[in-house]
Amino acid sequence: MASTKSSPLTIPLFLTWMILFLQPMVSSGNHAFSIKEATVQDLQLAFEKNQLTSRQLVEFYLGEIHRLNVLLRAVIEVNPDALYQADEADRERKAKAPGSLSGLHGLPILLKDNIATKDKMNTTAGSLALLGSIVPRDAGVVSKLRKAGAIILGKVSLSEWAHFRDGSVPSGWCARTGQGKNPYNISKDPCGSSSGSAIAAAANLAAVTLGTETDGSILCPSNNNAIVGIKPTVGLTSRAGVVPITPRQDTVGPMCRTVADVVYVLDAIAGLDYNDKATIKASKYIPRGGYKQFLKIDGLKGKRLGLFRNEFFNVGEGSVYAKVFERHFSTLRRRGAVLVENVNASKYLEAYSTSIDYETLAMTAEFKLAINSYLKQLVVSKVRSLKDLIAFNNKFSKLEKTKEYGQQFFLDAEATNGIGQKEKEALLNLAKMSRDGFEKLMEENKLDALLSPFSVASSILGKGQYPGIIVPAGYDREGLPFGLCFGGLKGSEPTLIEIAYAFEQATKIRRPPSFKH
Repeated sequence: MASTKSSPLTIPLFLTWMILFLQPMVSSGNHAFSIKEATVQDLQLAFEKNQLTSRQLVEFYLGEIHRLNVLLRAVIEVNPDALYQADEADRERKAKAPGSLSGLHGLPILLKDNIATKDKMNTTAGSLALLGSIVPRDAGVVSKLRKAGAIILGKVSLSEWAHFRDGSVPSGWCARTGQGKNPYNISKDPCGSSSGSAIAAAANLAAVTLGTETDGSILCPSNNNAIVGIKPTVGLTSRAGVVPITPRQDTVGPMCRTVADVVYVLDAIAGLDYNDKATIKASKYIPRGGYKQFLKIDGLKGKRLGLFRNEFFNVGEGSVYAKVFERHFSTLRRRGAVLVENVNASKYLEAYSTSIDYETLAMTAEFKLAINSYLKQLVVSKVRSLKDLIAFNNKFSKLEKTKEYGQQFFLDAEATNGIGQKEKEALLNLAKMSRDGFEKLMEENKLDALLSPFSVASSILGKGQYPGIIVPAGYDREGLPFGLCFGGLKGSEPTLIEIAYAFEQATKIRRPPSFKH
């Protein structure tokens, strides 16, 4: 049951004294274990060697949230039952219960605040309109995380309504926390909409985090915060219980500090959920034995990677970006990849050239249908429709900054009337774009993945429901991170994981944030 008295950050009072003395290291006998930057595998090994307990781990992350969240505004609220869940995990591990010595068991995870949890926390998409609402059940991915033994540590901030209220709403801002900050350079954009997930993962506020993407919302904040993000094929992970934009493009994916960690999370959350029909069709893509088997050090060997400089890597001759990417291209070749360059990519990308924004046209109508359906299913809520949300924002305009940031996307969506002729034409055109554009480019040139800097290919991947993985690639002169993205056809996650893991292991670019002002 969601609490209507939840503060922006609720940490048990008895922990306050402890927080002041918590260090990024825990001791057990003569052994010390450093938690900061620890991977899923590191943490599981520490559990196994009795160097660490889940309780110690949760206490450490609560301490870091208490210490850093005033600055970063990444966490909206913490789970008051997190320590109870940690104790339960420790008991299960001690009893050697099935599944208690591997995967995500006993590890704290932070969830984007549009992912429903049927517990004492709120699910609000960052908006005060949903504060105190009660969801009918856990989101599909949350059920899978609980089954895997993960500890739901709390909810993180986001660009309010997953950045679908108005284009003027800043990335990383929501009414419940204010403006989220990039830990690498506080004055710079954290990007969104999964800003809190990226900030929290980068700043070591949890072992792993979960975000969502419709068009760029995992890839862009991962790029800006030096973490790894997977935008899965639509339907590979359930969207049931996730505050929607459009079921046609929405997807849920892990955002973590390493490729291996996002893969551990993907293994836990991918799969069938009868509350989301798209998972039935997409379940055919899930390999027997899961995704961990594709963490191969030689994963680049023989891979054909599309490198289209004019179309994607026009990043300024002699710039930091240009120099860094050229080094990475050499690394990819040395590790056995074939960089396919002598292709006129423009003839394929012309498929996306149009004077009409078909994506927004379709999405606007789909949002009204999807959000109305979500709101009606809530057990308790003061808003039951998009019309109610618009009225709420007008009534509480000071709190929601409606005058400053507007709600034009909401107003445009409310003016739609279902999927009419123009929306049907938009959907047909979007499918044609993907078929004649990305799919032909990949298939006719026998490509395993498309290379792109930052998150510039997110729109292509979003429109076509395709997967992408972004890995840290470098830092600009102001210390702001940037990444290299690998995109592929539907169901190509195994290949993308091989490529991304081998690239990451060959470069190891990620470093902890500096919290530069």
